[in-house]
Amino acid sequence: MWRTIAACQILAVALIACIAVNGQAQVMGEEAELDRLRAKAEDAMGNDDAETAAMSMGRAALMAAHLSKRQTEPAPRHTFKATEHLYRSQEHGYRAIALFRRAGGELPASAGVCGSLQLAQLELRHAQETLSGPDDTEGKHTASPRRKAAQQSMEDWSIVLDSMQGEFHCPS
Repeated sequence: MWRTIAACQILAVALIACIAVNGQAQVMGEEAELDRLRAKAEDAMGNDDAETAAMSMGRAALMAAHLSKRQTEPAPRHTFKATEHLYRSQEHGYRAIALFRRAGGELPASAGVCGSLQLAQLELRHAQETLSGPDDTEGKHTASPRRKAAQQSMEDWSIVLDSMQGEFHCPS
C-alpha cells in the first residue's frame, strides 16, 4: 500500500516537472520561432522578394503579440509589444516596396505605396513609445539583449523608412 502511494507521489512529481520543463521549452521554442521568422524575412529581402518578406514579418508580428500576452512581467511584455509594432512597421514597409514594383516602379509612387509607408511610420512610432513608456520598470542599464536589439532595429529601420519616403517621392 505504501509503495503504491509513494510510486504515485513520485509519478506526480515527475509529471509536474515534465509539464514545467515543457512549458519553459515551449516559450523558448516560440521565441526561437520569432527569430526564425524575422531571419526568413531578412533573407527574402536579401533575395529581392519583398512580398515574402512582408508575409514573414507579418507572421513574426503575430508571434511577438502572442509572446507579449504570455509575459507576466511588464518589462518583457513591453519589449515583445514594441517588437510586434516594429515588425508590423517592417511588414508595411516591405509591402510598400512590393506594391511599388508591381505598379511598374514609376515615380512618384502611388498613393497605396505612400499609404503603406505612412502605416509603417505609425507602427514605428508605436514601437518607440512602447519602449519609452513611463511604467517600464526595466532601466536602460539593465535592458535585456532582446530589448537592446529591438531598440537598435528601430533606429536602423527609422533611417530606412525616411529614405524610402524620399526615394518614392511620398509626402512627409
